[in-house]
Amino acid sequence: MANEIQNKTQEISFEEFPIPSYQEWRETAEKALKGAAFEKKLITKTYEDIDLQPMYQQGALEGLPHADSLPGFAPYARGTSALGYQEKAWEVAQELAYATPREFNQALLADLERGQTAVNLVLDQAGLMGEDADSDVGDDIGKEGLSIEHLKDLEEALKGVDLTKTPLFVQAGAEGIPVAAIVFALMKKQDKPVDQLTGCIGMDPLGTLARDGHLPRPIDGVYDGMARFLYWAIANAPQLQTISVQGHPYHDGGASATQELGFALATAVEYLRQMQLRGPGIDEVAPRIRFSFSLGSNFFMEIAKIRAARIAWAKIVKAFGGNEESQKMSIHGRTSSWNKTLYDPHVNMLRATTEAFSGVIGGVDGMHIGPYDEVAGAPTDFSRRVARNAHTILREETNLTATVDPAGGSWYVEFLTDAVAKKAWAILQDIEKAGGIFKALEKGIPQQEISEVADKRASDAAKRKAIFVGTNMYANIDDNPLKTISRDDALALQAQRAKELAEYRKVRDANACKAALDKLEEAEPAGVMGVAIQAASAGATLGEIGKTIAAEDTFDTVMKPIRIHRGAETYEALRQMAKAHADKNGSPPIVFSANMGPIPQHKARADFSRGFLEVGGFHVIGNDGFTTVEDAAQAAQDSGAGIVVICSTDKTYPDLVPPLTKLLKDDNPKITVLLAGYPKDHVDAFKVAGVDDFIFMGGNCLGLMQKLQKTF
Repeated sequence: MANEIQNKTQEISFEEFPIPSYQEWRETAEKALKGAAFEKKLITKTYEDIDLQPMYQQGALEGLPHADSLPGFAPYARGTSALGYQEKAWEVAQELAYATPREFNQALLADLERGQTAVNLVLDQAGLMGEDADSDVGDDIGKEGLSIEHLKDLEEALKGVDLTKTPLFVQAGAEGIPVAAIVFALMKKQDKPVDQLTGCIGMDPLGTLARDGHLPRPIDGVYDGMARFLYWAIANAPQLQTISVQGHPYHDGGASATQELGFALATAVEYLRQMQLRGPGIDEVAPRIRFSFSLGSNFFMEIAKIRAARIAWAKIVKAFGGNEESQKMSIHGRTSSWNKTLYDPHVNMLRATTEAFSGVIGGVDGMHIGPYDEVAGAPTDFSRRVARNAHTILREETNLTATVDPAGGSWYVEFLTDAVAKKAWAILQDIEKAGGIFKALEKGIPQQEISEVADKRASDAAKRKAIFVGTNMYANIDDNPLKTISRDDALALQAQRAKELAEYRKVRDANACKAALDKLEEAEPAGVMGVAIQAASAGATLGEIGKTIAAEDTFDTVMKPIRIHRGAETYEALRQMAKAHADKNGSPPIVFSANMGPIPQHKARADFSRGFLEVGGFHVIGNDGFTTVEDAAQAAQDSGAGIVVICSTDKTYPDLVPPLTKLLKDDNPKITVLLAGYPKDHVDAFKVAGVDDFIFMGGNCLGLMQKLQKTF
């Protein structure tokens, strides 16, 4: 029996099925479109200005320069290791957004025991600017990161962690030497060999400048510090990376994938040039740069972005004269902050999981998967656990680590990888023509280009072409948002940390600290890093070390920042306004749904209108339908609603809308009348009859909700 089945299987042939050409398929598709334009219906336009075809064939690979490349070989589209994750899985490098060293340490130790493999330390805004808690920093203490003032703080934050066995990633912002000095002082105190430290204490002054619009010193002084730190690391901590190139400020401003990549590459080119001007060669600098990209919700675009980044970086380093090992790109991925929401926050789990999946398929070397509540501040134990376990599932349940470059050879992915690489390269060339990324930021070029894409995204979100599930589509009117940290709480934290710092200053050896800082001020450039470590060991604070190094600087670097925002913020503001109305008046704004005729006649539009209006926080009063306009008008009057939406069919509207609108307006001239649908042939007549606006697919939902809320 088995042999008979096997023989029949071998006899199966598909020769009787002709293989159609692309042209034949297209002709058939155009017939099915019944006159609609093929380009409009089946070709997808992206924010990257890439046209996505409805299908891809093997011919899509023809002429692609990387099509025949292998994993582990230049140009590294398929990864920098021939064995991929079989050789080494990505680092589970979760950020821990806790403001105090004690909270940070408690979370870190718990997570390192449960799957986290690296320390990912994000300094707070004050630390990134080199300010201590008793400076005039407002609510920047503990904002978006950990408050580290001195060696004892870091010692408490990393208590129980062996830095010779656990990679350390520090997002150091504009000033790397002060925090690095504290890290190395800690290792010295613990008698740990610095040359065994792995990870990255990464300076990214241009990323900080793009995000905040400010550096605490001239850019040349920052580059001098970057070079001194780099030189010291080459000699003393050869496994440590010291430069970070972050695409997050661009992504979080609404940039396209190609803009994020293009501006990040331009930043890296600037760092290469500035370091070479100060001595280090390309093969010393390039391996010590770690890139960090956001992972957005456009699944295949993000895969292509990571793969394209490696291609472009290899090309850049090769042009600088770097060897093949230096051409390998080190990439950290971070799930997007731009698309996360305060309302229906558990949807953020799903968003982050698909984003992380794209990062793994793309081949990141390390990754942070955002807890679903990180948009509101410090995560809970539960949200951290869910995010951390997403790594575990991707590593251990999906077998993704067993397959090298699973996207390799996909006609679509390979085409998209090439397209993203070319678009990003064109952006890099434009920035170079403008004099480099620093000059371009001074001129406002990236800011303007990103603003244009962000405006397109905002327009699509307003019309619900771009969906935020639970926020601008399928909103749960009874849902409560995540609670964010209040300014009062932030200022209380600042006061607490300032008090702790004052107490610390009283008990440290003031004379030893002053002597160390005086020595640092007089140090030769080549010795700054070593003397800074001595100052940290003597008790100097992060701010004191930074200000001593920059004592001769006479001005800050200031320019227009990129507008960092989340895509759902405008819709969240609608819900918050509706909540404020409910708190004041006892109920949210009310809309009466005037459903005309039997249920089959009105249900589709009544349901659509309800979903449309609930996005704005409105409570919609429904019903099973009315047979007369008089009954509908009376019910609307009895409801006390200030807004009425008429729901029925285009066919019945000419007989229903004018008389019903008249009855509603006669009873209450201030009432707002909406019509579900947009019957083009009757729009003007209905406006004359008193209809104020229309609810329809593709309409400006955000604009209408903002307009309606002003009526209350």
